[in-house]
Amino acid sequence: MEQNKDSYSYYFEDAPIPKAIAHMAVPMMLGMSINMLYSIIDAFFIGKLNNTAMMSAVTLALPFTTILMAIGNIFGTGGGTYISRLLGEKDLGDAKKISSVSFYLSLLSGFIFMLLAIPLLHPILQILGARGDTVSFTQSYIMVFIIGSPFVIANFTLEQIVRAEGASTISMNGMIISVIINVILDPILIFTCNLGIAGAALGTIIGNLGAVLYYVYYLRNKSATLTISLKTFKPTRTICSNIFKIGITAFLLDGFLMVSSLLLNNFSARYGDYVVAGFGISLRLVQLSEFIGMGLYMGVVPLISYAYTAKNVKRMKKVINTTTTYILILTIFISLIIFIFRYPIYHLFSRDVNVINTGIYILIAMLISSLFAAITGIITAIFQAVGRAKEATIMSMAQGILLIPIMVSGNYIFGLHGLIWSMTVTEVLTYLVGLCLWIKFNRDTTKIDSDLDINNCL
Repeated sequence: MEQNKDSYSYYFEDAPIPKAIAHMAVPMMLGMSINMLYSIIDAFFIGKLNNTAMMSAVTLALPFTTILMAIGNIFGTGGGTYISRLLGEKDLGDAKKISSVSFYLSLLSGFIFMLLAIPLLHPILQILGARGDTVSFTQSYIMVFIIGSPFVIANFTLEQIVRAEGASTISMNGMIISVIINVILDPILIFTCNLGIAGAALGTIIGNLGAVLYYVYYLRNKSATLTISLKTFKPTRTICSNIFKIGITAFLLDGFLMVSSLLLNNFSARYGDYVVAGFGISLRLVQLSEFIGMGLYMGVVPLISYAYTAKNVKRMKKVINTTTTYILILTIFISLIIFIFRYPIYHLFSRDVNVINTGIYILIAMLISSLFAAITGIITAIFQAVGRAKEATIMSMAQGILLIPIMVSGNYIFGLHGLIWSMTVTEVLTYLVGLCLWIKFNRDTTKIDSDLDINNCL
């Protein structure tokens, strides 16, 4: 295949490492930073209604929206990393099959989820921890998400699929389109149409649909290596196995996040709506730092996958080391900015003194957590990228397995303080688990690199 700057292979094989990372990760970082505005936009406009119960309902709904992301990541992460490895092998035919299978299975799973969730709406509300005034608001919010779940799941899938071939700008554009639609529609639907919290959810769903249509157009008409043609929709046992092998690790990671969010919501609700609201606002603020780091390590996953499959271990390690350095610098910098301006930022979302004071305390703990979460994230992404399902599964499960007993015992022994700092303790311990796995993986790849050098000399 011809190597040039317009070819997908240029950034995978020939571009200088910083340039390759910038090409893949910067659009992803920008896209995810903008994408995180979904929840911030909803929180901002709902906050204008001066209804703490309504703000709490948005927070209580987070675990539900997380499960939609988790399902989308099965096909997005699983299919995307598989595609990148196939491109490393120059197998364009199978890459087209994977993109089609991932897309149509994501849509199908969305419709199945919708059919299952509608009759289970009331039990879902109880699991989410909705009580009193928050019940009706939470019901209105998640009902819209249930109906729109096929589009949300497909959006998460396609965003990663297009990035797998190196089309990072296309991935970013889809995110931007969805957010622009949401920004325009939220005030119209919430205030002008008097839909309240349901209007906020509807704006998000329509934004996701807009992104899906954009990705579909690209894959059908512009992509050089991928497609979503029904002709290439040929799910085989091998294809599904390779998608789910890594996709399930992403699902488990998001699934444990959902479980921890449920526990957090239920425990925090016992302390009052102001604590729930404080957690919700702080989480959205910290997401700015976390999503920047996530954009970096998710953006370089195709680079790592391609280099590993092509047995270019030196390039793979350079990508990993450079990305890790960037993540640390950016995470620390953004966290400091948020901390310095914490009071004026918080006043944008609430005027309740209890919400502000409690929320800022929560914010400090979460900012510390974000540094360790960033490193843990790139370690997990590396294992997903190279197809090391065992290690990826351990990383995905470690956080959830550790968080639940730490959160329960912390809340029981130290009350609200223990609940708040349980996430920080968990992230530190998960980081240590990841560090041990990374040391072993690094030894294995060093051996592979040495063997390749010996073979090249023979």
